[in-house]
Amino acid sequence: MPLEWYSSRTILYFRPLIRRRPMTMLDIPQDARRAFDVLSSGGIAIMPMDVGYTCSGGSATALQKIFDTKGRTAEKRNAMIGDMAIHREVHEIDQRGRDVVKAVCEDHGLPFGPIAPCNLDHPIIRNLEPDAVPGSIKENTVCMLVNAGSFHREICRLSQENEFPIFGSSANKSMAGTKFRVEDIEPDIQQIADIIIDHGLRKYHPYCASSTLIDLRTLEVVRVGSSYELIADILKRYFDHELPPPPDGFLGGMLA
Repeated sequence: MPLEWYSSRTILYFRPLIRRRPMTMLDIPQDARRAFDVLSSGGIAIMPMDVGYTCSGGSATALQKIFDTKGRTAEKRNAMIGDMAIHREVHEIDQRGRDVVKAVCEDHGLPFGPIAPCNLDHPIIRNLEPDAVPGSIKENTVCMLVNAGSFHREICRLSQENEFPIFGSSANKSMAGTKFRVEDIEPDIQQIADIIIDHGLRKYHPYCASSTLIDLRTLEVVRVGSSYELIADILKRYFDHELPPPPDGFLGGMLA
């Protein structure tokens, strides 16, 4: 066994150098497949997105169980998990709206929660069980989480390939704050999950918030979240549209 040495005063000490066994590297395609198999079988999955852990389902029963356990109020809706391809096919918006999402997600690589009318005839939307529609689609509009990391990208690929809708919300009790580590998720939320994919601390944890939500029809801010100051700069710089300032304490006051 190799040794390392150090000295204290004039006495030499030797101790074994313990080599820690490295953790197994992530297998994102395999993890996404495991989660998708649970979702497509009617189960619930807690999954790692860059903007925090989500609690998702694809069936009316699963989504209702998530809703009830979280203690959400009736007016809140689930968000759809979608990549740029799903966004372009499902959201029905004008050119400005499409350009905004492209600028935020593709040109600047940021996570985003665009809200827009949807194509109700799209196969993914048609495959949403009727009982799940009221909690997921409001006045024919869908909120979608776009560009939320490598796991998100892979689970979206499976969703599109199989024309299977995935909806959900943050893995937390309602109004209890986004969770960026699995160990911070409340026990009763963890207990309803049929699978938990733990990828450690999520990228945008300094924001202490999930994605920024914006209605693409009006560019109204529905929720201030991760990367808000960057999204605001993009909209002002390229679209001549100024968003309201973030609330006091945003990013710990670093932008004050």
